Amino acid sequence: MIRTLDFLFALFGLLFLWPVFIVICLVGYFDTGAPVFRQTRVGRNQQPFTLVKFRTMPVETKSVATHLVGASSVTKLGGFLRKTKLDELPQLWNVLKGEMSLVGPRPCLYNQEELITERQSRGVFDVRPGITGLAQVNEIDMSTPVNLAEWDQKMIETLTTKLYFTYIFQTVLGKGAGDRV
Repeated sequence: MIRTLDFLFALFGLLFLWPVFIVICLVGYFDTGAPVFRQTRVGRNQQPFTLVKFRTMPVETKSVATHLVGASSVTKLGGFLRKTKLDELPQLWNVLKGEMSLVGPRPCLYNQEELITERQSRGVFDVRPGITGLAQVNEIDMSTPVNLAEWDQKMIETLTTKLYFTYIFQTVLGKGAGDRV
């Protein structure tokens, strides 16, 4: 049921929001020269996948967890995209492909070893990573790996269709500040 909802929402999101993608790409080109950001992340069953987002930092920014990068690294456009969560829109492609869900634990980097260990012990990698979830709407980010893995596990164990929609609506309405940068 959830995979069907993910697929339909991602498909319709991509079909109806393409003008927004074009505008962000054009403005992003003038902001960083490369408006689309791709990065290998840890997916379901710890399989690698390429996450796609709108770029919010300069191209030469080090590939580490966002909370480890200084706030000065975020461009003016990037700050707007992060605040409005528009930087996440390209991940609809990842959802359409089945690499991600709209709701699930945020995908981490392979160099976030403490978080990976905590998630392994809690079965978090048994599900698709998501664009949003319980931890995100409660402003828990990857800077606290144990806490994040606990919240991810709680979400997985309690997720219902009603909560799926709740997390999506809370995110759309601006709940959750994202990573601390």
